Formats: sequence, structure tokens, C-alpha cells
Amino acid sequence: MRADTVRDLCLADRRATAADALAGGGAGAVEAIVRELTDASSPVDWRHVAPVLRRIGATAFEPLVRALVEAGGEEARERVGAAFMRLGEESLDRYTAALSHPAPLVRRQAVRGIRYCDEPGPSALHALLPLLGDADEEVAVTARDVLMDRGPGLGEGLARSLREIRREGPGRARARALSVLAAVGGEPALSAEDLAAVERLIRVKALDECPVALWACWNHWIAVPGGDRDGIMETLGLTGPRPVTFALGNDIVDSDAHDAGAGGVEALTRVFVTPELDGWTFVLGAWCDPCSEERSEEVLRLCTRLSARYGKAQAYYYGAQGDGSAWLVAERGTVLRRYCETGEGEDELLTLGEPLPFERARRAELGLNPEWDPAQESDEDEEDWRTAAFDLAPELARALGVSPLDIGPDTRARGTGVVALTPYGVARSVPTGAYRV
Repeated sequence: MRADTVRDLCLADRRATAADALAGGGAGAVEAIVRELTDASSPVDWRHVAPVLRRIGATAFEPLVRALVEAGGEEARERVGAAFMRLGEESLDRYTAALSHPAPLVRRQAVRGIRYCDEPGPSALHALLPLLGDADEEVAVTARDVLMDRGPGLGEGLARSLREIRREGPGRARARALSVLAAVGGEPALSAEDLAAVERLIRVKALDECPVALWACWNHWIAVPGGDRDGIMETLGLTGPRPVTFALGNDIVDSDAHDAGAGGVEALTRVFVTPELDGWTFVLGAWCDPCSEERSEEVLRLCTRLSARYGKAQAYYYGAQGDGSAWLVAERGTVLRRYCETGEGEDELLTLGEPLPFERARRAELGLNPEWDPAQESDEDEEDWRTAAFDLAPELARALGVSPLDIGPDTRARGTGVVALTPYGVARSVPTGAYRV
């Protein structure tokens, strides 16, 4: 098989003809493809050849294994490996057999091959368990990550095997088995001994930890003055508080915010309630979102109640990846302002109250009319304001009190933070996951 035929895969007008020729070329075609993958000067990469190798089928597997072992440089190994791990479900049994290959690179790429199968099935995932204690650290970590990603839903059988590793070893697999257990089954999957050990670790770390900035890709929080954590939780209807470190609380709400971004209602099941920080208590989590369709009206009602009890209450959303801002400010039982600028078509329908002094001042800085009327704004002025408002939530929070995004070692802290269940969490199971303590 000529190299030109493989290189024709790079050309849109020749790709289909070349693919058909190679797919029918058997071992000779595989040999030609491997030569191109191991040639750093070749324009061919895995995107061009993976569909063809899948069509060739079983004949492609062993030549790719040999190429992984024999490839002369890192770039060549990466190119071959990328194609090897995308051979698809037809190679699942071969991937599973390759988990015991003497070369760590082959074992690692076989694990990744299982990950890329749409439906690897319980037997293939169970075959990864011995690799949690693999002598090669990268192989072991890759096996852990695949099990954490693909293991949820496998049920008690996988959890039972992981608990056995926790009890019986090998020792180098125990820590990774715990991470997988937490990811696939959550707290209910942990043994009583493991659960007690985690709780003990949290208590020890919380004794002398310093506050850290509470930061996620999507940040949602309610801010209330003072340190009446229990009273705030009572007003919000939060239950089941469990002590957490700052790292653990932040990791949980960050993970849940990603689920919320994907539309998952399960992301609304819990929140992180901080200690009193520079005179404010924060409730963080997607459940606190003042502008989502699911939560906006309830958050408005809750902030109104909180402000009647504590004088003030504020709710914010800030998308740190350029996803906009929203704020809700209530005082003494009255909502003063709600405003959203997230790029969504219904943002303007959530606007309540008159612009805050901070908003007026920012508009003046931009050379815009502080007393603006959106109906009379020029398109250019409206765009200038929207661009500025997209990132305004943290600044507004700072101006009206404290932003949890600014917390640091110098922040005055009093009390202990907890993760608590929302009413959603009482009615549903909370998401599983392995988090930093």
C-alpha cells in the first residue's frame, strides 16, 4: 500500500476514495498507516486514520501495539497512541486483554481505549480494578480516572470490589479505591471506617485552616450580614449540616455548578454555608442563583425574608468564564433591585427596582447617562453598558459588603463552615463525587 494513499486522507476531495482503498487493504494498509503515524514529518494524524482503522478491525490492533512499544520518539508514540485508543467497541476485548501487557504505555493506552468505548460494560470496567495498584503511577491514575468517570451506575458490585481493596489491599491501591468509591457511590458507598476517617480528617484540618477565596466557573451566592449561621439556615429551609473545610465546600459547589450548567436539577441539592467572614455569612451553590428560570422567584422570596430578619440580604451570580452577572439586593423586607446581564434573551424580564447608586456611578464612569432609560438608549450605549455589566457582580458585592471571591488568609473568620441539604436535597439523592478535603 502506497504512502500517497494514506496521505490522501488529508485531502477532502480524495478522502473517501482513499478510505475505501485502505479499509479493504488489510494488513498492508495498517502497515502503511503505522509508517505515517511514526513519521514526524507526515501530515497524517489520528483524526485522518482512526475511522479507517476501525473499518479494518481486528487486523489493526497488534500492529498498533507493536508501534507503541517500538516508536522512536514521544511525538510518534503520541500519534500512534491517539489512533490506538480510538478503535472502538469492536476492540473492547483486546483492550481488556492488553491491560496486562508488560509495557506501561500499552496498558495506559488500553485503559484510555476502554474509556473511549461508548458502552464498555461492567466486565471491562471491573478489569481496571487491579490497575489501581499498578507499579506505573500514570497507569494507576488513568485507571482511577476512567473508573471515576465511567463507573457511576454500575451499582453495588463495583462498590463491593472497591471496599474489598480498601480492606485487603494492595496498599498502593487503597487511596485510589477510596476516590473511586466516592465518585461512583458517594457517601453511602463508604464503609463506616472510611466515613469516620474522612470526618476525622475534616475536623483536624478545620482547626487551623485559613480562609480561601471561594471560586468556581459559575459562582452563585447569597450574602447575609452577621454570623447567625443556624438562623440563616432555618430561614432558608436548609437541613443536615455537615462540617467541611473551605477546600471541600468550594470543591463541592464548583462541581455542582458544572452540573447546573448542564441543566441538572441534582446540582440544586446542597449548598456551602460559610463561617462568618469579615462580618458576613455566605451561602454558596447553584441553588442560590438569582436569575435562573428554576430558582429566580424563590431566591427573591428567600432574600426578602432574610432581609426582614437581618436587615440586608443579597444574591449574586457571576460567570467567571465570561458568562455574565446578576444581582439581587433586599433591605428590611423589600427588594430594592434585581438586574441580570447574562446574554440570555429573557434577562430584561427579571429587572426590578431602580438602579443602585453603584450602577449609576459606573455608568457615569463610562460616559453614559446615569439615569438611563433602556427604551431611549442608543445601540452603542446599550452595548457599552451590557459589556460592563457582564463582569459587575463581584465589584458590586465588594461595594455593598464583602465578595466571597476576595476571601483570603487575612479575612477574619468565626465559626465553622458546613455543607447543608436544600429542600431539593431532602427530596432527591445528592450527586456523587470525590472532592478535596
